[in-house]
Amino acid sequence: MRLATWNINSLRVRQPRVEAWLAEVQPDIVCMQETKLPDDGFPALAFEALGYTTAHHGQGQWNGVAVLSRIGITDVVAGFADGEPPDPEARLISATCAGIRVSSVYVPNGRGLDQDHYQYKLQWLARLRRHVQETTTPSQPVVVAGDFNIAPTDIDVYDPTKFLDTTHTSPPEREALEDVFRRHYDAGSCFSWWDYRAGDFHEGRGMRIDLVLATAPVAASSRWCVIDRNARKGKQPSDHAPVVVDLDWPPA
Repeated sequence: MRLATWNINSLRVRQPRVEAWLAEVQPDIVCMQETKLPDDGFPALAFEALGYTTAHHGQGQWNGVAVLSRIGITDVVAGFADGEPPDPEARLISATCAGIRVSSVYVPNGRGLDQDHYQYKLQWLARLRRHVQETTTPSQPVVVAGDFNIAPTDIDVYDPTKFLDTTHTSPPEREALEDVFRRHYDAGSCFSWWDYRAGDFHEGRGMRIDLVLATAPVAASSRWCVIDRNARKGKQPSDHAPVVVDLDWPPA
């Protein structure tokens, strides 16, 4: 099974690129973020023609998350399932695909440590933890993947000194993050996001903020992982590259 996560930064702009990538890479499950579309504008029929069933949670020109699956999709839940008032922003959608509970997440940016949005980010992460704990167990196969807007360690940014006292690297954000990618690679300069400005992609000034978190049954089945830098090249790319994980699933 091949699972991927990709912040496409506007599906309306990048639909042809996404379709070409799906045809080339052939992922079975895709967690997508920043679709920037309302639900009635999501191109479900176009993805269906490519063999994917979809679930989308959108709000128009901002945010928006989706799960695409060509191996079945059931039990779709948009947003948090904790009984609290709904999050006003479309940042979380969950579904079951081939026995794995999959959540596509777009974590708030935070903007600055002195900003209200940073407190919203920390509260959102705490709520995500409760959501996962209350709806699943550690022994279940669970994947939470997406744009976390957090670089887990100093080797996940091009220059740690550039990120002192900023969001994406603060200790409260990094606490308890462990992702599948680091089961396979311990090298630096493995980035998934590069600013559009100042030629950052070509200069290697990036961050690894697109993550795949998994419970033990799924993590143990992972056999290969890559950040697809080629998808960041060319005309009108997203500022993010997809992260792709191959799993031996279902386990023998």
